[in-house]
Amino acid sequence: MSATSTAPSAAERTATATAATTATPDTQGAPGAHALPPGRRMAAVIVLVPVVAALALWAFAWPNARVAPRDLPLGVAGPATATAQIAQRLEQRDGAFEVRRYADEAAARDAIEERTVYGAVVVTEAGPKLLTASAASPMVAQLLQQAVGEQAAREGARVEVTDVVATPAEDPRGSVFGSSVLPLALAGTASGAVVTLLGLRGARAAGALAGAAVLVGLTAAALAHTWLGALTGDWWAEAGVLSLTTLAVGATVTGLASLLGRAGLGLGALLIVFLGNPFSGAASAPRMLPEPAGTLGQWLPPGAGATLLRSVSFFDGAAALSPALVLTWWAVLGLGAVVVGPALRQSKRHAASESATPAGDRTPASAPAPTH
Repeated sequence: MSATSTAPSAAERTATATAATTATPDTQGAPGAHALPPGRRMAAVIVLVPVVAALALWAFAWPNARVAPRDLPLGVAGPATATAQIAQRLEQRDGAFEVRRYADEAAARDAIEERTVYGAVVVTEAGPKLLTASAASPMVAQLLQQAVGEQAAREGARVEVTDVVATPAEDPRGSVFGSSVLPLALAGTASGAVVTLLGLRGARAAGALAGAAVLVGLTAAALAHTWLGALTGDWWAEAGVLSLTTLAVGATVTGLASLLGRAGLGLGALLIVFLGNPFSGAASAPRMLPEPAGTLGQWLPPGAGATLLRSVSFFDGAAALSPALVLTWWAVLGLGAVVVGPALRQSKRHAASESATPAGDRTPASAPAPTH
């Protein structure tokens, strides 16, 4: 048998190369969903749906069922001899409060406005005075009023309460603010899913994510600030925070999809919607959530976005650096994965194809011209 009869023809090699280059990233090297028998597919649905429901119930219900102060920063101001007893009683509440001492009321107010503490008890000649910041957390402000008020009532004293940084009159309970996290998480996740499903890659994908994030931020600021009056800071700064939060979420979802295929969409949704949203602490406070939910939530885009929005809207940007860096970190890493992800997956598929092809069947990329 001649050598030419066993070697693949030029047409066959061209067809093989064309099929390899035109195969979609999500179908190469992975079995199709319909490869499983119908019975197994039905069993997978029956098993997976309750698992997802249980995960959602755990993620959303567990933190709310365990809301309580945990090392909540609280100031005590006044002469050391007068505040020692109050500080001791607060520290005895099973780790509920982290007491920080200040010389006078002015120092305690500065600490509240700088977001160092959630409130402060000031000892005065007329009796104890409680400083709160409902804008930092209406739930914490109410908790402090109950805790300090009950203690003062046992001693026959009356507590004067001053809200140093109050919530807006249009949103006194912070309901609008607490409800803003989920829409941003859904908007960012949706933008990442749409970009992935439309097949956008590289710079086009990054541009689409950035453009969508800007429009979401402007729209959200118009609704929450201009229409509902739930935000009271600089309008453009708030729009920037809302845009950055949406971009961080969208870039994370798209980046995971670029690296892992469509499975990355599910992982991104799990990370943002099932963990980031309920662990954000927007409706209460990060220190009110059980650990590790409170800490983990601040390292994810929804929690960092809510904290940054509070700082910008109510506290003139105090304590904004840390959440801003977290959001920037997610956005940069996500966009980086969007740009380089397809190339990395292509190189992995090429390496896998090369290793699966016998050495004798490989054809050189170029061959010298035949000599006569």
